[in-house]
Amino acid sequence: MHRPMKKLGGYDFYRQVLGSPQYVVAPMVDMSELAWRELSRSYGAQLCYTPMFHSSHFANSATYRSENFQTNAQDRPLIVQFCGNDADTVLKAAKFVEGECDAVDINLGCPQGIARRGHYGAFLQDDWEIITSIVTLLHRELAVPVTCKIRVFDDVTRTVEYARMLEKAGCQLLTVHGRTREMKGPHTGIADWDQIRAVREAVKIPVFANGNILYFEDVARCIAHTGVDGVMTAETNLYNPALFADEHPSVWEVVDKYLEIAVRQNTAFLHVKGHVFKLYNIAFQIKTHLRDLIANSHKVQDIVDAQKVIKEELIRDSKEASPSVQVQNVTTCANFRQLPYWICQPYFRSTRLEATKADEAEKVDSAMKISLDDERKARKEAKRQRKSILAEKALLKPPKKRKYPNCPSCSRNPASAKCVSQMCKPCCTKKALEVVVDCEHHNIKPRSRTEKLKSLPSTDCVGVEV
Repeated sequence: MHRPMKKLGGYDFYRQVLGSPQYVVAPMVDMSELAWRELSRSYGAQLCYTPMFHSSHFANSATYRSENFQTNAQDRPLIVQFCGNDADTVLKAAKFVEGECDAVDINLGCPQGIARRGHYGAFLQDDWEIITSIVTLLHRELAVPVTCKIRVFDDVTRTVEYARMLEKAGCQLLTVHGRTREMKGPHTGIADWDQIRAVREAVKIPVFANGNILYFEDVARCIAHTGVDGVMTAETNLYNPALFADEHPSVWEVVDKYLEIAVRQNTAFLHVKGHVFKLYNIAFQIKTHLRDLIANSHKVQDIVDAQKVIKEELIRDSKEASPSVQVQNVTTCANFRQLPYWICQPYFRSTRLEATKADEAEKVDSAMKISLDDERKARKEAKRQRKSILAEKALLKPPKKRKYPNCPSCSRNPASAKCVSQMCKPCCTKKALEVVVDCEHHNIKPRSRTEKLKSLPSTDCVGVEV
């Protein structure tokens, strides 16, 4: 869609600029880069967000901007997301991209510890004065609309008041993640669609829902339950970018497609490695030797080469009539699908994610704790083994040749070619005092000092009381 000359807001912006999207890919740190956005669009995504950018870094570092923000003419509609707690800084950052996107989003939903320390994301949700100043300034000064992404409060009344405050400040589109900021990691839990519905009924701007999207049919269920205008997904998109096409392709097919885009766009190695790990996550739990191929890669070409080996083995596995090994077996998700490990599918970190009955919660929490402890031990053991391998490799390497010869006196430190005695500084100091010689390079001058003292006039101790 082409942006009109006049800045539009609310539903005019949603329809005329964004094209009334229902399938939305979330902003994901280090994950929703240009190559991934192109891949997601090819599978039916109608709107994509950039990763979250730190407004201070973006505003003040050209290197940060060039390394983290890339787009092109086909990358539309696009919303760029920033975090921050200073209105002027966020505006300065947003000014760099207002001509290359369709809106600027304020991250008010990040629940991570780094957001707590930096006082941004979900940890701003109690500072309405700061939030209002940011949204109001961007709404007034930017050539594109400002949007916001939030998390809910425990109290739905407080959530509704929060949403109305943002709308009044100038927010033109609101994404509501139906979890509180405490619901993260092993405590993620179920997103509250009822809270999202309450927000949808309370405001007059478009609303997107975020949370509980595992399969394509969940999108329609969410829209029907909440009445929202679109549905945003984050984690499920990383494991199955074909979610919005209602497909479950083979993992190697998606990896092939992503690598072709990533190589063409010169995507950073760490982005590529992260995505391949996510896509093959379930397969690598079974095929640990294949995981090592990616773990030991150091550049994108290494991953491209490893993909050929991984693909060949998984294709061979897929030809078996009934796969003998399965990783996921979730009993608390009503629409859970048992799929082979070489097929793209949502990843269930713990059955706690889908435990809705109170009498199941204690059992699930106990099982989850055991599972998390096992995972932690496995990670520690894997780290220990990697360190051991690196140590062995280091021992096999020939010792590095020194650029300079050893000091002839101590044989420990490198000798200095400019030293009068061709020694290191400690040895030069010792020798200079012994033979009374100057070394200009090390600024050691016992001879000069001795001669200077001799040249001073002598004084008699006349009139001195002894």
